[in-house]
Amino acid sequence: MDGASGVLVIILGVTLAIFLVLAVVLMILLIRVTQQIKSITDTAERTVTKMESAAGNVSKFTNPLTVVSILRKTLFRKKR
Repeated sequence: MDGASGVLVIILGVTLAIFLVLAVVLMILLIRVTQQIKSITDTAERTVTKMESAAGNVSKFTNPLTVVSILRKTLFRKKR
């Protein structure tokens, strides 16, 4: 190899090594971000499930209480 082609090979080798290191670092960061996103979505899913069950429990008590209050109002109006 000449001096010019040897220098070009060295420059390309160093550039390739730099890009390889950057690719590895970016892949590690991407894996960490996806793990954090998974953790956040799991937490959100648990919260939604709890809110669904709470809303279901409230709706079980809300409908009968509403009916009872309407009946009370109509009964008290008729007595007067």
